[in-house]
Amino acid sequence: MQLVIFGPPGVGKGTLASMLSKRYNIPHISTGDIFRNEISSGNSELIQYVEKGLLVPDMVVNKVVEKALKQEICRNGFILDGYPRTTDQAEFLENAVWKLKKKVDIVLNMVASEDEIIKRMTARRNCSKCGALYNIITMKPKKKDVCDKCGSALSIRKDDEPETVKKRIQVYQEETSPLVDYYKKKKILADIDASPRPRQVFNSVTGVIERKIPQQQ
Repeated sequence: MQLVIFGPPGVGKGTLASMLSKRYNIPHISTGDIFRNEISSGNSELIQYVEKGLLVPDMVVNKVVEKALKQEICRNGFILDGYPRTTDQAEFLENAVWKLKKKVDIVLNMVASEDEIIKRMTARRNCSKCGALYNIITMKPKKKDVCDKCGSALSIRKDDEPETVKKRIQVYQEETSPLVDYYKKKKILADIDASPRPRQVFNSVTGVIERKIPQQQ
């Protein structure tokens, strides 16, 4: 089973993908995680785009994703989170998956209001030492601004600061929204209300998957 999850930044794509990965025993491929690892290692090409809330050029993203999908762990399927973000990327993905003798089964379009997204993202906190993530609204650390796991200070990532969040939403609306029409025409798009709590969203999504791909059960 091959799934794609897309939606604006902060809508909960990563959380849902992780839950689905455990449920269906297929890997969660997050371009965001891959890019953050590259940035932490000093990849200046990526830093200049991510810190400004801009989309990374297609040719860079495509190479990363294609390499990831060729891994042995993806043999029985995958969940793509954060890709594709443009119709050109979607066309590249379709071709890359076809080469692997697979197809994208379902595209989950997660929807939430701009106010809700900004609220979620500006509440996120990150441990720069061990990478643990927190949310001061839904998943607070035991001690304010201190990581439960390693005791290091928590901080707001550059791409979670209010002005950058607004810019990222704007970029998404301008450049990514056409994907809705692209996948609607292919009749594999499912709109998902991302405003409830993660477990409710997960239950809705598994219902969609099990109706469309019953053989996965």
